[in-house]
Amino acid sequence: MRYYANQLSNQLKQTLAPFYMVFGEEPYQEASCVQQIKHTAKKQGFDEVIKFTLLSGFDWQELIAQYNSMSLFSARTLIEFDLNQQKPGTQGSQAFKLLTEQPNPDVIIIVKGAKAGQDIQRSAWFKALDKQGIFVPCYQLTGNHLARWLDEQCKRLKLNLAHDAKRSLLHATEGNLLATHQELEKLSLLYKSDPIDQTQVLTGLLNQAKFDIFDLNSALLNGNTKQIIKVMLKLASDNVEPTSIVWNLNKEAQTLRDLKQGLQQGQNISQLFKQNGIWKNQQAATSQAVERLTLAHIEQIILLLAQFDVAYKRAQLVSPYQALAHIALSFCQPIEFQLPYQHIN
Repeated sequence: MRYYANQLSNQLKQTLAPFYMVFGEEPYQEASCVQQIKHTAKKQGFDEVIKFTLLSGFDWQELIAQYNSMSLFSARTLIEFDLNQQKPGTQGSQAFKLLTEQPNPDVIIIVKGAKAGQDIQRSAWFKALDKQGIFVPCYQLTGNHLARWLDEQCKRLKLNLAHDAKRSLLHATEGNLLATHQELEKLSLLYKSDPIDQTQVLTGLLNQAKFDIFDLNSALLNGNTKQIIKVMLKLASDNVEPTSIVWNLNKEAQTLRDLKQGLQQGQNISQLFKQNGIWKNQQAATSQAVERLTLAHIEQIILLLAQFDVAYKRAQLVSPYQALAHIALSFCQPIEFQLPYQHIN
């Protein structure tokens, strides 16, 4: 059964499902939904959390065994399974279907994945999980949906933002809900429930170095190598978290992939821009990038970002900013290079 991200809290008040599929291209909503599920499950005795990530050579029998085993530490267990931007394949599909045939009432599984297109939703494993569980799609928010989300966050934080202040904030953060949320929390600390005007918001944004990350967008789309290097050097000197840079690069790459695939299927470019939330002032540069890059090239960038994300979180890389600069430059032209893994003696 499908519940959108803003509907999940009401579903969790009713009952906990044995399976949750949190899929999408918007990381803030994904993380928020997963946290809501885990928080509700913990209150109901699911105290142990086990995490799996789909990597090359993953043993699906380990997931099945863990699902069917009794926990040593808790009467109930929650398994968080990250598909890591991949499809489960034949073995994974069989494993998921097997789990749904004999649900374990003492285990909840959260499956996290990339945007679930029609090909995924028509797959047997997805249908099996969906039949007994909850599907939570996390779409990019644009237009009225984005404005409504901002209003909800302001209400939750008891923030009193003027209309033009909200508009400026959304324009500056370009749909990045995490960046918007962080800025709202900062405003809450500074002004509490006092009225906040556009000048106050813009002052905070101009003083916030983390928003330099969005300067990458135009450079990536225009294929401006000099600007890419300039921005990456600034991000490195400011010690901007590499995972934030990965998020930005991955967002651009996945959008370009969706546009490229849509055009190849004969869809109208104007409609594709609307579906993917491409603002008018970004459409010319986006079109240039779509024409410049092949689908295989874009998919290679997405694969590199996934590999970087896993390796960085495991502290397996040296010079992560240099590696990210190479990946960013790949938006301009194909570059053959390997991630700088640490040599373990």
